[in-house]
Amino acid sequence: MSASRSARSPASYGRGARILSVGIAATGVFTFAYFAVASHVLSDVEAKRLDVLWSVMFVIISVIYRPIEQLLSRTLARERALGVRRHAVRTPLALQATFAAVFLALALALRDPLENELFDGSATLYWVLVAGTLFYAASYFARGWLAGHQQFGLYGGLVLMESVSRFLFPLAVAVGIASGQAAVALGIAAAPLVSLFVVPIAFARRDQPIDVDAEEIAEGVTVRESGGFAVAVAGIMLAEQTLLNAAVLTTEITASDAVLAGIVFNVFLITRAPLQLFQAVQTSLLPHLSGLAATAGDEAFRRAVRVTVLATLGFGAAVALGLLAIGPWAMSTVFGQDYDYGRVGLALVGVGMGLHLMAGTFNQSALARGRAGRAAAAWLAAAAGFVAWTLLPVVDDQLLRAEIGYAAATALLSALLWRTHAGARGAGGGIAAPPAAARER
Repeated sequence: MSASRSARSPASYGRGARILSVGIAATGVFTFAYFAVASHVLSDVEAKRLDVLWSVMFVIISVIYRPIEQLLSRTLARERALGVRRHAVRTPLALQATFAAVFLALALALRDPLENELFDGSATLYWVLVAGTLFYAASYFARGWLAGHQQFGLYGGLVLMESVSRFLFPLAVAVGIASGQAAVALGIAAAPLVSLFVVPIAFARRDQPIDVDAEEIAEGVTVRESGGFAVAVAGIMLAEQTLLNAAVLTTEITASDAVLAGIVFNVFLITRAPLQLFQAVQTSLLPHLSGLAATAGDEAFRRAVRVTVLATLGFGAAVALGLLAIGPWAMSTVFGQDYDYGRVGLALVGVGMGLHLMAGTFNQSALARGRAGRAAAAWLAAAAGFVAWTLLPVVDDQLLRAEIGYAAATALLSALLWRTHAGARGAGGGIAAPPAAARER
């Protein structure tokens, strides 16, 4: 059996992306609904604390767990494309456990400043942060395993179950079953744990790769290479979370209006929902591109990237036009806050979101071809520029300043990552292909 037969076809990739898109689209809706309902059942100050909890947690889990998801997905996909059976899970599992242990040690050591300064003395919010972050270690590892085995339906089911279970908590408060900030916040910790119920189904359905003698193939990804990849992706995730959350935190520090940070958070939810939806494409794109890099030619690889880029640009343009037309009305209606949202600023966020999606596509190209270090440098440069811009009083209106900065930063990021993609013609990286004799078994 040839390696090409073990790899998924372009049609299979497209079908997997569509299936996953349905689950993640619904996930984006429920995530948006979680904060919309929370803003109605909690006071402005309590809702702001919840925004801070979410922002801090997702910076942490994106930086320390998403790299392992990407590493595991990429490694498993390349092995499956080549028809290789190896122990691809061991190194990512050890890295994930190490990151979780380091987080727990730091969180316990920093309990006082986290609880008292970040959460205004709320022990509940502190423990939600700790428990939720630890539960996400298992959730993100499961996502990487599912993506690497191209079980996209179950991946979509996992994230959908997570978002639905989280949404049930503010809904319970809204209908009077529960009450208060703690009840709403507990959903953030419970959701990743509930989502793991799909894992036994995944193990029951997994297929077996071709068994190839390890002596007949070139040495695969080493622990050092895996660690380097994970560190680079951690930098990418830190930069991405900076683009999504830095404006909230800098506004919280510098604004005289106590609720303005919550307004900024609401505006950047415009980017979160489509970006969460685009995770379906990214999640299926990385293993697909990794397989193409291992078994197919350069043209097939670039065609997959080109089609995805055109789709993201079209989607971003549609969102920007929609925000320009009805953005202020939609924001005020959904969040129920008496705030004058500017339509031009909202449209800029829509433009930035489209550029962010395009950059994400070029990023997956870089990761699939072993250029994670260059991609990380591009992300960190764009994020650093964005933070500096939000702190400089060039534009008096802090919300508009953040909206302009996001659009500019994502434009810079897209240009830098396009150069990385364009310069990677024929580049490989990762697991080497086995000899023809082994592939034909």
